[in-house]
Amino acid sequence: MKVVTVDQMVGLELAAVRNGVSSLDTLMENAGLAVAEAARTEMGGTAGKRVLVLVGPGNNGADGLVATRHLSRWGANVTAYLVTGRPDPDPKMEPARAYGVTVTGVDQDPELAALDGLIGRSHLVIDAILGTGRSRPLTGAVQAAVSRLDACRQSPRRPSLMAMDLPTGLNPDTGEVDPACPTMDVTVALGYPQVGLIGFPGAEKIGRLEVVGIGIPPGLPEESEIDLELMTPDWVGECLPARPLNSHKGTFGHVLVVAGSRNYVGAASLASQAAVRTGAGLTTLASPSGVYPIAASKLTEVIHFPLADDREGRFHPKASHALRNDLDRYNVMLAGCGMGSTPGTRDFLERLLLGESPPSLPMVIDADGLNNLSGLDEWWRRLAAPVVLTPHPGEMATLTGLSTAEIQGDRINSARHWSRHWNATVVLKGAHTLIAEPGGMVRVSPFANPGLASGGTGDVLAGIIAGLIAQGLPLDLAASCGVFIHGLAGEAVRDRIGDTGSIASDLVELLPETIHDLKLA
Repeated sequence: MKVVTVDQMVGLELAAVRNGVSSLDTLMENAGLAVAEAARTEMGGTAGKRVLVLVGPGNNGADGLVATRHLSRWGANVTAYLVTGRPDPDPKMEPARAYGVTVTGVDQDPELAALDGLIGRSHLVIDAILGTGRSRPLTGAVQAAVSRLDACRQSPRRPSLMAMDLPTGLNPDTGEVDPACPTMDVTVALGYPQVGLIGFPGAEKIGRLEVVGIGIPPGLPEESEIDLELMTPDWVGECLPARPLNSHKGTFGHVLVVAGSRNYVGAASLASQAAVRTGAGLTTLASPSGVYPIAASKLTEVIHFPLADDREGRFHPKASHALRNDLDRYNVMLAGCGMGSTPGTRDFLERLLLGESPPSLPMVIDADGLNNLSGLDEWWRRLAAPVVLTPHPGEMATLTGLSTAEIQGDRINSARHWSRHWNATVVLKGAHTLIAEPGGMVRVSPFANPGLASGGTGDVLAGIIAGLIAQGLPLDLAASCGVFIHGLAGEAVRDRIGDTGSIASDLVELLPETIHDLKLA
């Protein structure tokens, strides 16, 4: 699903009119109907329900008036409250009145006392005040009205809050928010979600995101040029590798996990187990010899490859030779989880990945693998293999020389730029994880889950991606599907036990079930 800027959305609407849609007014009518249908679903029906629609001066307000007409036609008690003036004549006002919509506003209610009562008596309030054209600070009646929406959230019998396209005060291109921007229960994006809905702090304001069609024809050239996409379950389900009936363990590939140290045995275990649970036919864990007996007792389905270690229980630099001589057996290498970042591990990784005749085996590099690479000059020019890099914002800052704040301040463009620069698929982790391809496409995870902010969940993600590559997925699709599977499993864990106290191994146990559900999507 494409994610658009304001200018791109305008271009798509105009292209729709050039390609068979009768007029922009038709799109407006479709938008109002779609939001009315979403409101009906949100309330569990319309008969006898009280709906308040806050109407602004422009097209967003006009969409809201269209929605009032349909909701009233379906039996709801609907009030359109004009927070600002409307055009005169207003082609959407009289049809709404004709269907029994009560129209009032700040002209009759300068102190907003009537608005307070309407909010308190409503089952649903729809914010249709300001849409994509607003970027200035909120003032006056608009500020006062939306402030009441946040205030009503403290009421035990408060209405549900729905935004039409985006909450008033949220910048659609940047995700920046006005201090008065209200927090919604659900935001109904019209046609396509806007970039600001998936960037912070805006993403904290939208509640549940729903996207509804408004009649823009699929496959427009203007749509194909958009290089930002929100991943969906049906898209991921279609991308997942097939499992033929006449398969054997070699059919699904062999993952080599190079991970672990005395202090981080769990990272190696989690990454390996995630690869197994994602469906890899074989998984081998190459770990320091001191890690081997502990890991072997935890991982009965994994092949073990103990390697020489140093006095601190990390990989000895010379251990790379044993691995380099054995790489032909594997379909993908995952390197870095829990290996530590010291001069010795940096030497080990340089010899393994960047030495003379560097391996062409596809790679996933995570965690300490990234920290070690950051200390090696022009490491990206010396890699001979296609690679997925999976940094969190701090690791991304270390790799790039930027600050974490700079990375987080422009996540999409940061991921896109460095993916091109390194010629690597970059998974920039965090709320709404990004997957950037060297060609410029960036995919966005729909998930933001604080339950995943705990040690080991990144190792699980790396193992999932490696397991999908082993089964034949191209690196960009493996990274994208892996991020989605990881996030969806995290949602399942949160639904069962909440977002506090969940651990990485909870995710691992749910991977087969999550993949099964996606294949049915």
